[in-house]
Amino acid sequence: MRIGAILRRWIEILAALYLAWRESRRELRSLVVTPGNGHVVVRHAKPARDAMLRDAHAGDIVATLRPGAEVSADLSRAAHASFVVLEFPADKVVMRRITVPAQARKFLSGVIRNQIERLSPWPANGVVYGFAAEAGAGDAAVVEVRILMAARADVDAARQDLAALGLPVDRIVARGSDTEAADETAGSVTLWSRLADTSPERHGSLVRAIGIGIAASVTVSLLLGSWALLSAAAIRDESEEVAARSRVLQRQVQTRRTAASAASIPPAERAWLLKETSISSVILIEALSRALPDSAYVSEIRLEKESLRIMGLAGDAPALLAPLERSDHFTDVHFFAPTARGPDGKLFRFSIEAHVEPRIKIGEQ
Repeated sequence: MRIGAILRRWIEILAALYLAWRESRRELRSLVVTPGNGHVVVRHAKPARDAMLRDAHAGDIVATLRPGAEVSADLSRAAHASFVVLEFPADKVVMRRITVPAQARKFLSGVIRNQIERLSPWPANGVVYGFAAEAGAGDAAVVEVRILMAARADVDAARQDLAALGLPVDRIVARGSDTEAADETAGSVTLWSRLADTSPERHGSLVRAIGIGIAASVTVSLLLGSWALLSAAAIRDESEEVAARSRVLQRQVQTRRTAASAASIPPAERAWLLKETSISSVILIEALSRALPDSAYVSEIRLEKESLRIMGLAGDAPALLAPLERSDHFTDVHFFAPTARGPDGKLFRFSIEAHVEPRIKIGEQ
């Protein structure tokens, strides 16, 4: 499976989870609508109990409406903020019972879908149905299934009538015949729900919105990460520049202090001091010959004040930096130009720059 298909499937699962979470949150505040005798009774449901309809009968009546009646503003606000459940009239519901093996319990949805054409008095595309499964009373190896069905046209008409009253229906439930509806032990069955009947267009728009949100979050994260890396690099470069300036200032201060102290001593001692603090080319060449390996060939040496540049050929150019750094005569050793393969293809041309530290100790000679 391609990565794009996997990502799309993952986003679709997120959308389904979001819709289910939103519906479960709204179910905490439920209104149950019960039609009968030319009027509609709206009751508060008590979600702490198990059976939705039994709770509705035990709940407080919110309003009693008749067709064409005007809904109060308070009831309209409560309906839009709550989860509205319609108890479908029992005289419009058809019930069937079937028995299936206990092993088929997990496949009940597919089994009933395949048999709904035979069980329903309406065509398969004109019926809405729900089912509830219970263990067989006399045989534990079978499962008794109670299937409740209603005409899709009646369900759509009931939804439209309640929508006209300002009561958008989120779920339609039923108990079956009047005899079964009077049975408190018979649980309600969901015939229709807004979540299950979500249109592909609405679901697709939610999937696109979630995808756009994830893409925007990833983009912002990448931008913030890039900005952080660039800021860190800029701070590092600035720190290195400040450190270099600090070393230059330290050397200048040291030079001025040396010059000031030299001015206060006798001429003979001053000459020895200047010789000790100056850079000696002989000592510098000697330090280079000791630091560089015999396999390195120096072709050019440039000494400008306290900056030394050497160019030449070596089999392992990066390995030359460490010996020079360990020498007492060189600091800040680095390449000032990229290394390149020499004419013979075996050696590499190097260009190294270093700061020279005078290390002559006259008193030790």
